[in-house]
Amino acid sequence: MNYPQEHIMPYGDSGKKSEQIGQMFDNIASAYDRLNHILSWGIDKRWRREAINGLKPFRPQRMMDAATGTGDFALLTCRELCPELLIGTDISEGMMNVGKEKVKKAGLSAKIRFMKEDCTSLSFANDYFDAVTTAFGIRNFDDLDKGLSEMGRVLKKGGHLVILELSTPDRFPMKQLYAVYSKTI
Repeated sequence: MNYPQEHIMPYGDSGKKSEQIGQMFDNIASAYDRLNHILSWGIDKRWRREAINGLKPFRPQRMMDAATGTGDFALLTCRELCPELLIGTDISEGMMNVGKEKVKKAGLSAKIRFMKEDCTSLSFANDYFDAVTTAFGIRNFDDLDKGLSEMGRVLKKGGHLVILELSTPDRFPMKQLYAVYSKTI
């Protein structure tokens, strides 16, 4: 299919979207968490917790957090669900470097690993993960259908996929606040 977000290019029409997105997030990595929490008025933290709570009954042991960014969702997931292994994937080294520092500081380096991966062509085997999560990342996929297909491919049969994403509000004042948020992040 053809989705509107697939045509958003941070730096114009030159280059592949995934390369532009990676560069953009490398450039804002150090300020991303603070900016994200301010612009969402901190509500993103509650949304993350609610999304993770949906996985608790299933006790996933091997997980992937796609488009992990700075690892906020991965860290919270690891604390709440205690999987044996959680692999955070992203196309931005800068964002993952921030995440690696947070994971190290939290003492979770043995459980959380980061890998540079494009979600439209993951290097993992079929049926590898018990659960796959992504928070506020699918809007940046080069090809949404291909990214979703890849996440499904690496997910075990009977596994669980959790997608946390924003939709475009249509009422005041959220519509105006979202416009500011989406232009900034």
